[in-house]
This record gives sequence, structure tokens and C-alpha cells, in this order.
Amino acid sequence: MKLSLSTNWCSRRTPDGEAIAEKALELGFEELELGYALDESQIAGIRRRLDAIAVGSVHAFCPAPISAPHAHPELYRLADFDESVVNLALLHLTKSIETAADVGADTVVLHAGKVHFRGLFDRLDSQRLKTALLSAGGDRRSVRYMKTLSLALKRREKRGLALLEKFKSALDAAIPALEKNSVTLALENMPYLEGFPNEGETASLLVEFSGAPVKAWFDTGHHLVRVNHGWTRGKFPFPVRMTAGMHLNDVKDLSDDHLAPGDGNVDFAALSDAAKCAAHAVFEPSASVSEDSLRRAVRHIRGLWGLTRCR
Repeated sequence: MKLSLSTNWCSRRTPDGEAIAEKALELGFEELELGYALDESQIAGIRRRLDAIAVGSVHAFCPAPISAPHAHPELYRLADFDESVVNLALLHLTKSIETAADVGADTVVLHAGKVHFRGLFDRLDSQRLKTALLSAGGDRRSVRYMKTLSLALKRREKRGLALLEKFKSALDAAIPALEKNSVTLALENMPYLEGFPNEGETASLLVEFSGAPVKAWFDTGHHLVRVNHGWTRGKFPFPVRMTAGMHLNDVKDLSDDHLAPGDGNVDFAALSDAAKCAAHAVFEPSASVSEDSLRRAVRHIRGLWGLTRCR
């Protein structure tokens, strides 16, 4: 296994793509994930250093669309009821797939979309649940929180089923570009209840699209946020053979902190077997994580998982 660094960590403060590649090598990484904040000129610089460091994965949408006000992984939603939104997502997803093929990456990571929670008289969304859980002192087994959570989960399931059927046709439309470029689309788990697809929906899609270049992508921090809210169970949620890779992020409690592995509460030791079967293990720290923290995190994961640096 090669440890990879997401360029999102430094791409906004490092305009030179070659410098991004060199910094990743200096920190002990052997691969890169091209993040959604990269522009064309940065990708060109990274391409010039492919002799020294490979690119394993690309996070849609990459390069950042020049027409967009800012880079974001959910600028366009492949899972949406609005056909014009889906068409824009397909356009920019195809560009990400072609970028992956151009730099030798075999996987594109996607935030597919959201299930909306607004009701006639209320809004049972992640923010309301987070507020309810904090009011309960963090006890997700409290009667008040469980009542709110139960209502939210029922609404999430019903609306998710409707979006699932719509998403299947969009996924069908993306497959020709994936097959043409020998790239796998990896659907990431999200740190909010609205995130689509959730664990059950992903499992359903993996069965229905078995044999197609579609897999799951597991974010360690996102998963713990979901567990801490009671939205999912603690076990690894996807079949390992159907998981293209992992984002190694750490969190402390209910927030999507994107800390360096070892600086939060994720049990990375318990993920050792799953990680060793994944093609990509990508550190995706926030921009505020220091170089020293990343160096410690690389040593921590190598020691925990019994990894030696590839030569």
C-alpha cells in the first residue's frame, strides 16, 4: 500500500504544482490525490513530476471549473431531481474522469448529492439533530434525541429511496466515460444525514451495478461523525472488495474536523485489515494541519498498520 496526500491540504496556498508534489514527497507520501481545488496550471506542474510521485485518485470536480465562484466537491450533484443540475454534474464529472486518465489515476471520488429534509412544518436535518444531541449532553440514547432521530431517519429513508431511483439513470450515463478511460467512480460516505448515498443506498447500488466501474469510498472521519450521531453503526460499512479507497481523516466528536490521523478519536488500528485491501489510502487533512502533524501521522499509520515505505 502507498500512502497518498490530498492536494487540498496545500493547493490554495501553493500555486506551483511542482512544489505541491515536492512537499508531498518531503513529508513521506508516495502518491497524490488531485483535490477539487486544483486549477489547470497546478495540474500541469504536478504532471511534470509524475516521474517522482504517482497520482492514484482524483476528487471531483477537478480541475476546479473556471465558471464556478469557488471550488467545492458539491458544486454539481449527480444525484438530483433537476435534470439541468445532473447534466452539469455529468459534464464536469467527465472532465474529472479524463483528468484522472491523463495523469494515470484509476479512481475518481465523488460526493454524489443530498437528500433534502425540509417539511411542511419542520426541518429534521443534520443541524437540528446536532443541536438536539448537544442539548442532551451528547447522549445519543436520551429519549428526546432518540425521538427526533427516529423521525429524521424515517424521512431520510423515504426521500432517499426516491432519489436512489433517479440517481441510477445518472450513474448509467456516467459509465461510458468511466469505461472508456479505465477509471472507477467511488461514491464517498458523507458526514451529514442528508448525504447521498448513505450506507444502505451504497450497498444497494454496489449490487445493482456489480461489474460496472462503480465502488464505495470510505472516509474515516465522516464515518465516526455519523456513528457519534447515531446515524450508522460503528462497523466498516461496505464490502472491502467493493471499496476503492479511503480518506484517512481524524475527528474528535461531532464535527468534521479533518485532523491528521492520530490527533482525534478514530480507531485506525481497527481499520488495518480493511485499509490493506484498499487500493488507495489518502490523507485528507484540513489546510490548518501542520507539516509536523502530518509527519507524525505518517509514522503513526505506518507503525500501526505495519507498513514499510515503498522503494
